Amino acid sequence: MPKRILVLSAAVGAGHLRAAQAVELAIKELDPTAIVENHDILTFTNGGFRRVYGQFYIDLVNRAPHVLGYFYDLLDKKPKKNQFSDKFRRMIQEMNLGKFKKFLQASPWDLIVNTHFLPAEIIAKLRKKKQIATPHFTVTTDFETHRLWVNQPCDRYFTATEEGAVNLTPWGIPAEDIVTTGIPIHPAFSRLPDQAAARKRHGIVGDRPVILQLAGGFGVGPIEELLDAALACQQPMELILVTGKNEKLKQKLNNKKPPSQHRLKVLGFTSDMHELMTAADLVMTKPGGLTTSEALATGTPLIIVNPIPGQESRNSDFLLENSAAIKINNLATLTYKLERLLSDSSRLEQLRQNAKRLGKPRAAFDVAEQALQY
Repeated sequence: MPKRILVLSAAVGAGHLRAAQAVELAIKELDPTAIVENHDILTFTNGGFRRVYGQFYIDLVNRAPHVLGYFYDLLDKKPKKNQFSDKFRRMIQEMNLGKFKKFLQASPWDLIVNTHFLPAEIIAKLRKKKQIATPHFTVTTDFETHRLWVNQPCDRYFTATEEGAVNLTPWGIPAEDIVTTGIPIHPAFSRLPDQAAARKRHGIVGDRPVILQLAGGFGVGPIEELLDAALACQQPMELILVTGKNEKLKQKLNNKKPPSQHRLKVLGFTSDMHELMTAADLVMTKPGGLTTSEALATGTPLIIVNPIPGQESRNSDFLLENSAAIKINNLATLTYKLERLLSDSSRLEQLRQNAKRLGKPRAAFDVAEQALQY
């Protein structure tokens, strides 16, 4: 009888959804007979709750990131017994997710895999009340494991790093229930072309350093300012800028004329990120867990810009401690730091080797194998 596996996430940024997709694709590849459904939990609620839970996060990222960082750190502390804020948050969630509860109870599942803590928290609560008995896994999507990911009972936790696994133990999670796999990324990252082939496919000459600048899925932030700072370098470079779904930004920057020593190509949303990262010598990006894991899987070091206070600043710490990235704290220093790095081939090679060492290109398959065996 085929396995019935439910994959759940939440559209709070793009990373959780991409991790869910990666797990779904890996399960289907390993066992084509498996019945797999992948759902965003926020589709089971009302527009108001979706706005507050999903869009409010995006609004804070864009307008008040330090407020987001404050709450991220605050919620990572051990709550007091019967703490009102935790009880109130759970009450609001339960009030707005009744449809999700009915969905879980309507169909039998062999296993649920969560790539966001919201569905994991709801499922754990239902299991405590004995309203469902389905086993579930939690798959974390940043290099450190925040307290909100801890929702017992949970049958297995998958962490991005050994440090992330250690973060779980003070919360009473048994060591045998924790597996370090890395963050699940698209299966394409486990089947990479060689660099020459990737460059040829995308029309990249490759006779000078190739810098891939990413603007995220929505193409927001000081993208043009970062590009201008990179183009101010005297050392010749080939710059590839991916603007995501921001078509207006793509059209604007397509008209930009780079200095004569550089080449510039502007792309919109792409499904070829595994090839573009393979083609690049450096990836300039915000340090989201998924994007960072993709770059590491290709062995490409990172230039960290504009980390969101909270999870992304902790991701930055991990990358810098492991010498797989440099970080731009001030836009004015980007030109200087990039030129220094590109002129130091031994340092660039060391960053590349460290990135390759940290990469987990088969993380999605490691999660999928355990899901199918459970």
